Amino acid sequence: MKRPPYLQQGDCIAMVAPSFGVTTEPYATRYEAAKKNLMRLGYSIDEGPNVHRADGVVASASPEERAQEIMDALSGDFPLILSVGGGELMNEMVPFLDFKKIRSLSPKWYMGFSDNTWLTFLLTTLCDWETIYGPCAPSFYERPLRAGQLDAIKMLRGKREFWGYPKWEKPNFAKQSEPKKERPPLWKARYNAPKIITPFAYQAPMKGMLLGGCLDILLCICGTYLDQVKTFCKRQHTGVIWYLEACDLNVLSIRRGLTQLKEAGWFDTATGFLIGRPLAAYEDNYMGVDRIRAVTDVLKEWGVPILLDVDLGHLAPALPFRNGAMATVSYEKENIHIVYGK
Repeated sequence: MKRPPYLQQGDCIAMVAPSFGVTTEPYATRYEAAKKNLMRLGYSIDEGPNVHRADGVVASASPEERAQEIMDALSGDFPLILSVGGGELMNEMVPFLDFKKIRSLSPKWYMGFSDNTWLTFLLTTLCDWETIYGPCAPSFYERPLRAGQLDAIKMLRGKREFWGYPKWEKPNFAKQSEPKKERPPLWKARYNAPKIITPFAYQAPMKGMLLGGCLDILLCICGTYLDQVKTFCKRQHTGVIWYLEACDLNVLSIRRGLTQLKEAGWFDTATGFLIGRPLAAYEDNYMGVDRIRAVTDVLKEWGVPILLDVDLGHLAPALPFRNGAMATVSYEKENIHIVYGK
């Protein structure tokens, strides 16, 4: 695997918009505040041409323009390429990327999550680059930075050891159809103690290469010409610790999706599974299938550790994950503990 150089003081961060641009609130205001925070940390900012656009179909710009922005950033002198947002139709941009050319370039860090799985996952599996499944640019708007954003900066600077967080932000999952007067505003979050679930006798630690992202997107990759997962895993000569989280999928979609990846052979070398709290399906229960059974019924046959409700993905706070990196993952002090290799 090719690990990009860690960030240094004075480095320039390339901002790109491969999915949504920052044109609506609160993202536009947060993005401007985030730029100031990153510059206070000693970095300069280079904005791609699509960052402030919303001219595409549910996207910042046309697929061709978004792909060109990415190719220019990957070819430039930027240690970090930071996505300004997630979105819905990043897949339409991917066919216009030249992965053969990208493989010949010096590796750079690419960071983003959700729809950005199209790049964090493919740059790893097609080009052997480490990437970071972590916060998008507007998330860095607060002072002081929240734990997840601060850990992302520390990871980019070379920190190798991370712990899960003591509490997490649980939004109100009441259905939108319920009368508004009977449920609190969505922004009034409840902070709960960690609830990492170990459904089977836990075997610690897990060792292997971290690989994963947003399940919604991985299912779109599986079975296409972009799916080189089995070849990639064989090439690495190591087991894989899969980290997965879901955005829009319900519990049955999660169960069907994991079965699809299993049957496609993606999990053949799995040494463990880290499953984030699903955004849309956290409190789902369909005829006895909840977020726990949706996962464990499918994955239990491997006999490897499974941790659920991990600080990962769309529900804050979320740990950054180094995609393609060797790591040791354990469950200690009722929390997740990750130590990356050198």
